[in-house]
Amino acid sequence: MTIRVLVNGAKGRMGQECLRAVEGDPELDLAGATDLGDDLAGAIAQQQAEVVVDFTTAGAGFENARTIVAAGARPVVGTSGFTPEQVAELETMCAERRLGGLVAPNFAIGAVLMMRFAAEAARYLPHVEIIELHHDLKIDAPSGTAIKTAQLIGEARAEAPAPKVKEEELAPGARGTAQYPVRIHSVRLPGLVAHQEVILGGTGQTLTVRHDSISRESFMPGVLLAVKKVMTLERLYYGLEHLL
Repeated sequence: MTIRVLVNGAKGRMGQECLRAVEGDPELDLAGATDLGDDLAGAIAQQQAEVVVDFTTAGAGFENARTIVAAGARPVVGTSGFTPEQVAELETMCAERRLGGLVAPNFAIGAVLMMRFAAEAARYLPHVEIIELHHDLKIDAPSGTAIKTAQLIGEARAEAPAPKVKEEELAPGARGTAQYPVRIHSVRLPGLVAHQEVILGGTGQTLTVRHDSISRESFMPGVLLAVKKVMTLERLYYGLEHLL
């Protein structure tokens, strides 16, 4: 029996990739396609969608996820910009309805491994900075992947090393932003898709862990995995690593 999947954000580049991926998987049935401004709840009910994949905008993603869960479908959300409080609210909503769900900063399996390797390395090389690079149409910064990486690093290392000097930014933001607290630097340029490197420094050495998505196809194996996996879950997870 196939899983009925609705793709929200279907007019976007990620949405278009999701449509092709769902249509090409014999275990899935493309139930519908919606975009910003459409009646998402109505489409879920009309098409009897079991899972909704959402790749829209940071401003709309949270309300979309709430709508999906309230309509009785399972959310698979790749839209970034969620706060911990928003994720916690979605976790509660899914648990109350015993619905599986996933919010993932990155669906590329290689990116999940990059985050895991970086967190492991930070236990031994705690001086860390992140450079994330994306296409020039990405609205939010820093990326959800960078924030998630910083969180994992913050949880893995015993404590953040104290700075050796009192830094002075001659221009605000010159040292990036600090999360968990790890310095994150955001680059936006045409020609890029989604890239991140984590640079760890130690005495007389550096270690760089880098992942590059050179095509949006790189995210589709993770999306398809999540769509199938959430059907067996009764709660929402944050991060694809929980489903691997």
